[in-house]
Amino acid sequence: MSEGLKIYTASQPLPPGRSGMLTAFGPGTQTLEAGFQIAPQFLPLPVDIVFEKDVAVTLRDGVTIYVDVFRPAGTKKVPVIVAWSPYGKGQGTSMSVMGVFGLVGLSNAAVSGLEKFEAPDPAYWCAQGYAICNPDIRGVIDSDGNSVLWDRQEGRDCYDVVEWLAEQEWCSGKVGMSGTSYLAVSQWFTAAEQPPHLAAINPWEGVSDVYRDLVMRGGMPDTGFAKQLQDGSFFGKNEKEDILAEVERYPQINKLWENKIPEFEKITVPAYVVASYSNTLHTAGTFRAWRRIASESKWLRIHNGQEWPDYYDEVNVEDLRRFFDHYLKNEENGWEETPCVRYSVLDLQGGDQVGLAADSFPPKDVTSTKYYLDGPTRTLATEVPGAQLSTAYDVASNPNAVSFITRFDKETVMVGYPKANLWVEARGSDDMDLFVLVQKLDAWGTPLQAFTVPNQSAIAHDLTDHGATILRYKGSDGRLRVSARNLDEALSTEDVPAHTFDRVEKLAPEQIVNVEIELLPIGLAFHAGEQLRFIISSANLLGTLMPGIREYVGANAGQHVIHTGGEHASYLQLPIQNV
Repeated sequence: MSEGLKIYTASQPLPPGRSGMLTAFGPGTQTLEAGFQIAPQFLPLPVDIVFEKDVAVTLRDGVTIYVDVFRPAGTKKVPVIVAWSPYGKGQGTSMSVMGVFGLVGLSNAAVSGLEKFEAPDPAYWCAQGYAICNPDIRGVIDSDGNSVLWDRQEGRDCYDVVEWLAEQEWCSGKVGMSGTSYLAVSQWFTAAEQPPHLAAINPWEGVSDVYRDLVMRGGMPDTGFAKQLQDGSFFGKNEKEDILAEVERYPQINKLWENKIPEFEKITVPAYVVASYSNTLHTAGTFRAWRRIASESKWLRIHNGQEWPDYYDEVNVEDLRRFFDHYLKNEENGWEETPCVRYSVLDLQGGDQVGLAADSFPPKDVTSTKYYLDGPTRTLATEVPGAQLSTAYDVASNPNAVSFITRFDKETVMVGYPKANLWVEARGSDDMDLFVLVQKLDAWGTPLQAFTVPNQSAIAHDLTDHGATILRYKGSDGRLRVSARNLDEALSTEDVPAHTFDRVEKLAPEQIVNVEIELLPIGLAFHAGEQLRFIISSANLLGTLMPGIREYVGANAGQHVIHTGGEHASYLQLPIQNV
């Protein structure tokens, strides 16, 4: 078991900026009448809502946590949707959450303020005949115990809450889950525990492997966001898991990290999964979980923006309601005729296509095509260069990168999983941190990018010129520490390499090694004359995923050599759709 490997540190009280109008502990029940506004900037309630605050729930190990329940007034039994996260259940009106809405350009009037951060809004769902349960999870705010971060323990805890909810006199016995980011991840863990009354889940972008997605992507200790998550959440009165200390002590995969991967094969509940191409934290994990869960009834929708505006978009909320109406209310509404995959193709010039139907992802009309790197000409071509030559850069120089370009003479669409297969050598070092990026250029060579959020202000430009990748999409990226190159033969596919991360294989002088690098899934259209640029660098090409967090700097020295052609034919593999 992994519990003995965990490291804990003291929690801190909830700071004022994270406190909302409903944060203060105060068990009791009241009815919020239609028209009620918790504050003037928020949406009025469309119906009467019964609000049960700080209801005690005892978990299987005796720990007591507290939940808030919002349910429609009346005596009719209703299903309930759970929003499981460490973000305090009363934070919907906090300065922190309102600040996030401002960052992405969402109006606070889109929600009632009763919702948890990244969670379903009771104002809408109660009006549609659902209850919402907002827990303060183990160790958070007033709940007892020590908190953990994305862990199978959370699955067991949420199992207990799901089954407790199903027994309440107002509940129909059907329970669902919904939410983005942390609230998506918790659904993988809960569904894997198979609580009998969990009838459907809706993971809306989230990691599915803490090691590979959060703290050691590509085998690099990039813990800037993990620090923000640990320090900026899990406020409580006891202790919280210190994932920063854990990654320092356990840099390779072990039982602790394995315990932070859901048992995908045990997830059999109907699932409506939402993903994007652009979230450098969530994208790989969401697609991985979609591929691996065992649910026979599962749907994937890939949108073209950022998760928060997408989650609260009225059309998307109605779409989700049809899913829950079918599985939580047993309504025969035709949901099962919904295409199992709806994907988007980005244009980066305002011509995105969304809601494209397919039976799989990638669609069946996609062919993985190798584009070989040519060192002397710095081009990409579908034929192997005859000459075996190399190109190199000094990691301390400017530029500390090399790139390769191809121009498309006809409409070219890519949908699926890119990867890089490179032959590399380190001079003056025994290791390499490699960062790669697939970038779209217009016909004149100008890089194309697109905001993923409604906020496109001067401040948004400042934040995203380097970093804040969740706000602006610049292409499909990947990374790998070369000493972590060992492939996991059981998990790797022809399109998606996976690494074991259980060993360190340093480079010897003059040793040339082959590495496969996973890039984020892509949906991208190139018009005739437009170009694709593939960049290899020793530096983080995109910066951080959120503003204000610590940026990882590659652990590099000396010179990186990229071999091309002949026996060392490095290539970029792209999913080309037959159009």
